[in-house]
Amino acid sequence: MPDSWSSLKSMVMKCVVFLLLLHAFSLALENGLMRTPPMGWLAWERFRCNIDCKADPHNCISETLFMQMADHLAMDGWRDLGYEYVNIDDCWMAMKRNMMGHLIPDPERFPRGIKALADYVHSRGLKLGIYGDLGTHTCAGYPGTTLNCIEQDALTFAQWGVDMLKLDGCYSSSDEQAQGYPRMSKALNATGHPIAYSCSWPAYRGGLPPAVNYTLLANTCNVWRNFGDIQDSWESVLSIVEWFSKNQDILQPAAGPGHWNDPDMLIIGNFGLSLEESKSQMALWTIMAAPLFMSTDLRVISASAKEILQNKLMITINQDPLGIQGRRILQAQDVYTSEIISDLKIDTNFTVVINPSGVVMWYLYPTMNLEQPFNFIKQQVKAKKFSPFDL
Repeated sequence: MPDSWSSLKSMVMKCVVFLLLLHAFSLALENGLMRTPPMGWLAWERFRCNIDCKADPHNCISETLFMQMADHLAMDGWRDLGYEYVNIDDCWMAMKRNMMGHLIPDPERFPRGIKALADYVHSRGLKLGIYGDLGTHTCAGYPGTTLNCIEQDALTFAQWGVDMLKLDGCYSSSDEQAQGYPRMSKALNATGHPIAYSCSWPAYRGGLPPAVNYTLLANTCNVWRNFGDIQDSWESVLSIVEWFSKNQDILQPAAGPGHWNDPDMLIIGNFGLSLEESKSQMALWTIMAAPLFMSTDLRVISASAKEILQNKLMITINQDPLGIQGRRILQAQDVYTSEIISDLKIDTNFTVVINPSGVVMWYLYPTMNLEQPFNFIKQQVKAKKFSPFDL
């Protein structure tokens, strides 16, 4: 582990992250970005590809929607807690590139263009993320970024002032992905404008070795999707957590400052989760050192959902500078544990216990005996050395 985390102040550097527990290391992507899991808002799960601004002007994919979300992130306390990205997903483009072959936004839904939207978002102290697809078309059928367009599109995003790119993988082959994802990483860095890079590459290759090389991935992307898209249901949350837990010996060593596994968006504040299930998703994403990208309507979010998403202790744990992804240590009771240091004692661990109905309990306690975690927890609770606390 580096002698001092103050060295991370340099925005462009080569960093070796020693992964505790496994005593392995990997080289981080050389753009100096996303040293802790990124936080922000992403349009897709809540607003999908709603492009009918005549029938539904309040909720369609348009510059107005993203400006309003930026306003709420700035005004309602989100930005100050670390939720800094306003991320556009699919369906923002015109159906064809312009005469020069450049990507352009839909002229009716984004009449002022992406540069003006980026300027607006920046004026709120936030960052703008955008969506692209390494293929002939995006997943929704808009112009994709083929291999011959990578450098051109990277420069376009930089000229617009975009701060993050999510690059999907619809309509591309495995060979094109193997060439294109690393090329886009180099092209973004070559622009001289800092653009964080989110790759969907592993999700299109099954998420696991040998098809996925996580050492290469950590050198290529700041964050990556490993598994299928989240849906607005507790069953979807559980399926993602189960896959991550089943494969944690592969996934955990790959995560760390500057390169993160992404189990997908937080669906808290939508329609599919109960209050307790919402707390559970926040708990699990927290301990997995996952990106915290909300996908809900910040204009009408309930007080209870807002309270969960703005829980300062959970955010502190998620944003721990060590960036150690938690592990499931006991499947019968679904116990997850991770080391943490931010604003807490160095020898303190954090444990989440989730029961099948989604009720979550949280524990803070001295370093535990991992050989018999459930007995340890029961003994400590009985002895009143620590107790569960609510979000």
